[in-house]
Amino acid sequence: MDGNTLQGKLYAGYAAAAQRIGISFAQYRPTVGTPALGIGNQVGSVLAAFDTGPFAFTKPQDYGKATWTCLADGRLLLPGDYLSASSGTYFIASMQPLLPIMAVLCNRTVTVWRPQQQAAIGPLGYGGSTQTNETAIADAFPASVLAASKTGHAPTNLPGDVPDAWYTLLLPGLPGGMQMLAHDVVTDDLNNRYVLSSVELSGLGWRCSMMQAET
Repeated sequence: MDGNTLQGKLYAGYAAAAQRIGISFAQYRPTVGTPALGIGNQVGSVLAAFDTGPFAFTKPQDYGKATWTCLADGRLLLPGDYLSASSGTYFIASMQPLLPIMAVLCNRTVTVWRPQQQAAIGPLGYGGSTQTNETAIADAFPASVLAASKTGHAPTNLPGDVPDAWYTLLLPGLPGGMQMLAHDVVTDDLNNRYVLSSVELSGLGWRCSMMQAET
């Protein structure tokens, strides 16, 4: 038995287990220029169950943890797919050979904006970016936004100031190979605004550090 045959049997076993304990999730595969969960991106439905470990289903998830293992028919899935139901929305982060499928639980819906430098008129030639000249590069994508352990400095360093908060953003790879850059802006469904400080793209998708900014 080769690896491909074994992988198919493994996913068939996941499918059989999901038939017994899974619930139905709408399956979405985002395309360029559309909201991730847009009706045109739904490719079907799939039975799935999610666990914090290797399918023991004995321990609830802890604070600050975004990753889960997904019990579903992997033959129907691709990394970057979203699974959404009343119990939550997840994206498939990785499907590594012969290993459990990794998923990320989403708690926010974000839009990623690309700021454009705009030259100002004046003797100093100062240029900057404004919200009015930002272009959306990913619109309405469910994501994980969790508080990071570090904090920034208060803008004015007055005694009553609260330091700027930092967050970790997890997103799947964007359709069309769209790249995220440091200094891109992120807004979420709670009208929070963030600026990306560091961006990392791996086989699991995007992991970014970002600071909350003034709206």
